[in-house]
Amino acid sequence: MVNWSQIDTVLLDMDGTLLDLHFDNFFWMQHVPTVYGEKNNIEKSEAFADLHARFESQRGKMQWYCLDFWSDQLNLNIAELKQDMAHKIQMRPWAEEFLKALKLSGKKVFLLTNAHRDSLDLKMEKIRIEHYFDALISTHDYGYPKEEQALWKALQADYPFDLERTLLVDDTEAVLASAQRFGICHLLALRQPDSQSPPRMNLSFNAIHHFNEVLPIG
Repeated sequence: MVNWSQIDTVLLDMDGTLLDLHFDNFFWMQHVPTVYGEKNNIEKSEAFADLHARFESQRGKMQWYCLDFWSDQLNLNIAELKQDMAHKIQMRPWAEEFLKALKLSGKKVFLLTNAHRDSLDLKMEKIRIEHYFDALISTHDYGYPKEEQALWKALQADYPFDLERTLLVDDTEAVLASAQRFGICHLLALRQPDSQSPPRMNLSFNAIHHFNEVLPIG
């Protein structure tokens, strides 16, 4: 599925790729509606419906991923609430073994996430994998999410990479499609970003369950 002799640079997503997306899904779909409902004295179901509509209106945009935006919109300290749930942050199976193998292989490896810097810092503080990467990149530094072509242009200007020899691993198909449009040749999806949800079938890109399926050798 991955011919490592054709890869020099690896771009890795964080949530749903290296980390179990269950943390984020639980946080946004359960914890935030609970706190929001309590603060506004409304039922959790009503709070969930309200927030779901708001979230969907921003999906794929920079605001969708911005903790500051949602703190302002909901009058909640989202970064602080994430700290409260930090015990749920977990690596996906075989993710660290994959990172170790990449380090030994001599590839350039970048963490590329749409997550806000506060969220990125919290997760690195919890799981301590930053030493495996040449750089930790949040798209908030550029003002464009991975769904937009402007991000890839800016990223390549700062971290020149050969499109034909770069692998992107991401759990979001819209991101993979955006990278494909930009010209990145090697693309890989995850079938089960959230360990508590069923594996996804019929994806548009090559996909794996776990990283032990594509461990680089040498």
